[in-house]
Amino acid sequence: MNVSGKWCRWAVAAILLPCFAVSPAGVQAQDKHVVSVQDLSRDAARPAETRQANEASLRQLFSSPQAQQALKSANIDYSKVDKAVGQLTDEDTARLAERSRQLQENFAAGRAGSLSDRDLLIIIVIAVLVIALVAVLH
Repeated sequence: MNVSGKWCRWAVAAILLPCFAVSPAGVQAQDKHVVSVQDLSRDAARPAETRQANEASLRQLFSSPQAQQALKSANIDYSKVDKAVGQLTDEDTARLAERSRQLQENFAAGRAGSLSDRDLLIIIVIAVLVIALVAVLH
């Protein structure tokens, strides 16, 4: 091999070496962006947990004595409402669950013994919305 061939090899190595070199700072920066399997699992489970909590909130409202009274007065079967809750979209479930939580807070704030006509109407409207939304979606 002649001198120019060796020089050419050294020149190519000098040019390519920085391309393949990994600095410790680069490795550390990459480590900060790695997501653990536990974090991924927890993030994946979060929407299902939120949905379950929203459904539970709706079912808790509809199974309360106040709601049972309202449903009965409107001739709405609780089992239909309960079944329909599981068929709502996530968005509808979240929206109605928020409203049901507000009603439950009102009940807990001392008005549990006596429902106003407004409270009864809200319970009935939520129940009718649940059933109607399921009917529209399917």
